[in-house]
Parts: sequence; structure tokens; C-alpha cells
Amino acid sequence: MTTSANANAPTIRLTIPARAEYITLCRLALTGIGRLRELSDELLADLKLALTEAASNSVRHAYGANQDVGVVEIAYELHPDRLVIEVSDDGGGFDPALAPGQPDELSEGGLGIAIIRAIADDVEIGAQPGGKGSRLRFAKALS
Repeated sequence: MTTSANANAPTIRLTIPARAEYITLCRLALTGIGRLRELSDELLADLKLALTEAASNSVRHAYGANQDVGVVEIAYELHPDRLVIEVSDDGGGFDPALAPGQPDELSEGGLGIAIIRAIADDVEIGAQPGGKGSRLRFAKALS
């Protein structure tokens, strides 16, 4: 885990193997951040759920059968008024047009995106800069 600055906000970065058993590390890092920011238990639980869904999507879909060669990167941006979490991978990519936006558009495998959209104040889904891989970024106000 490393820390850097991003647009005047401290950023904590975590890189995990693209395997389901490592998603717990993402949640543990978020728990530590929640203690620093004195997040309510309810808000922390919601953020953990959204993060779990985002990381699970990368683990499940980014590398197909080649999960042993892939990684998932998580960035936690600690703004004074909000927390921004970005989950990215270098896998096969993701077409955000296929992601359901409303609960009545849910299909199998699309519930995670709908959950993230319901929890977060702002969600961006798309390709990594350079076009390879996926990036899911969401923000949640802390006030």
C-alpha cells in the first residue's frame, strides 16, 4: 500500500492479485480509513458493500481464466468532504453501456453496478486511460 497526493487529496493505493480471497484486504484498508475519518458504522458498511461489488467485478470479469496473471488496483482519495474510491484493472475491459442504471433494468451479473449507483453520490465507469482495462470510480459525501 502506498500513499500519494491526487488533486490536493491524500491517496492510498492498494494493488491485489485478481483473486476473490484478496478482496478482504480492500475492505480492511477501508475500515482503517473509516477510523481515520470517523465514519458512521452505517456509512462504512455501505462503502464496504460498494467496494466489494466493484472489486468483485474486476476479479470476476477482467482476466477470464487468467486471473493468476492479473491485478486489481484500488485507490482511496481522502478529500475533506468526500471519499473517492477507484477500482481498476488491465483486463479485457468493460462496456458501461451494458451496465444497468435503474433497478428495473437489472439482469444477472448487473446487480453490483446497481448497488454501487444506489450507494454512491457519483459513479464513473469506463475504460482505463489508454483503452486497456476497466475503471470504476465512485464518490461518497462524508457530511
